[in-house]
Amino acid sequence: MMVGLRTDFSVLLEPLGFVKVLEWLLAIFAFATCGGFRGETALLVSCEGVVNKTITAAFAYPFRLNTVVFSAPDPKGCGDTWTDVYLAGDFSSSAHFFVTLAALVFLYCITALVVYIGYYHVYQQYNKFPVTDLTISVLTAFLWLVSTFVWAKALADIKVSTGASIIPGIESCKAPGTTCHFLSVTSMGVLNVSVVFGLVNMTLWAGNVWLVYKDTNLHNQWNRISESPTERV
Repeated sequence: MMVGLRTDFSVLLEPLGFVKVLEWLLAIFAFATCGGFRGETALLVSCEGVVNKTITAAFAYPFRLNTVVFSAPDPKGCGDTWTDVYLAGDFSSSAHFFVTLAALVFLYCITALVVYIGYYHVYQQYNKFPVTDLTISVLTAFLWLVSTFVWAKALADIKVSTGASIIPGIESCKAPGTTCHFLSVTSMGVLNVSVVFGLVNMTLWAGNVWLVYKDTNLHNQWNRISESPTERV
């Protein structure tokens, strides 16, 4: 009877359950804003027999830019002066770290909510469950901190690798009779938002540490220790 299912959705109105729902939603937003991005950068090229030809290089998650290529504006007109140009940088490890963490947090939140809603009486009865929850919360807050700053640094480098600064590094643009002008790059506002979601997740999980800590014997033991000197007096 102790371990039987006792469905109680009222726990979602308490801070512990409500915060877990927020963490679940924010993990989805972090995953979607980073993992769902697609963009392109465009150049305006003129060379022998070709005037103001637009060429594009499309990139997306996981941002292996070194596999993204600008092909010749016109194989016939620029074939002798243009070689395929690749963007610089492989930022897949940073992007994978951020998105994978968001996916794992999403799954953990679902598991935690099932426990809170169906087995909260067991959660409160056995201290090992709150202690495990506390350990995971501390680790998750730390990982959000690390992954968000790593991803923010990668995003800054992605902006450089797809922006106007790529022109000086394109050898084909230095050929006689060839000119290149930077045209545009897809707005990365949604990727900026993904960094914000990472910071919000980090803050929320750090706050969650205190909520879970209050459900452990560690908190009760600390209260008894802090009160004992007064009792002796």
